[in-house]
Amino acid sequence: QVHLVESGGGLVQAGGSLRLSCATSGRTASDYAMGWFRQAPGKEREFVAAMSRIGGSTNYADSVKGRFTISRDNARNTVYLQMNSLKPEDTAVYYCAGRLAVAYWRVFTLPSDFAIWGQGTQVTVSS
Repeated sequence: QVHLVESGGGLVQAGGSLRLSCATSGRTASDYAMGWFRQAPGKEREFVAAMSRIGGSTNYADSVKGRFTISRDNARNTVYLQMNSLKPEDTAVYYCAGRLAVAYWRVFTLPSDFAIWGQGTQVTVSS
């Protein structure tokens, strides 16, 4: 079983940047397709970005396209979410998620696709 631990959240002004990290442990990171989700107070958890376990296929929510970039370093067992041009509406708890994937190219975007979740990291963007 893999464990996920997010870090890198914090308070930033609108227009600023943050990089979130998700460290995986317990199994080979390259066995897992990964995703980032977020949940704002009073709202449902929503998809942000996702990446295949190998090969670099990605998918982004329309609201973050062109501003956020997901990447992974399987040698370091870490997945990243680079967030640029942050807006107050990006304020949320951000969660890293993973799932075993046989097909190395597949990208998953639904919360129900993922079996393993981190504890979340708070991102607050002030106006």
